[in-house]
Amino acid sequence: MSQGNVHRLTILGREIAFRPGADMERIQATIDLLEERYADLKLRSHGAQSKDILLTFLALGLADDLLQAQKKQEDVQNRIQNLLTQIEESQPL
Repeated sequence: MSQGNVHRLTILGREIAFRPGADMERIQATIDLLEERYADLKLRSHGAQSKDILLTFLALGLADDLLQAQKKQEDVQNRIQNLLTQIEESQPL
């Protein structure tokens, strides 16, 4: 898995190097999610699609998940800001 200071992991049959100090637990969880989603897509296509096409759909799915998470984060930040504004306005100076 690691050689010297560089960490190497295999992802979908490809060896990838990670920089020293990388959060390997987080990276492994990410790899597990990637491989799980890839396997699911491959199963649903009955192996009829090439790896490149499946990985493209997988990347699109992950990008969509990221955009949705960013939207939720923005909504939460807006609600927090609104609550802070209400608190500030309700307190006498």
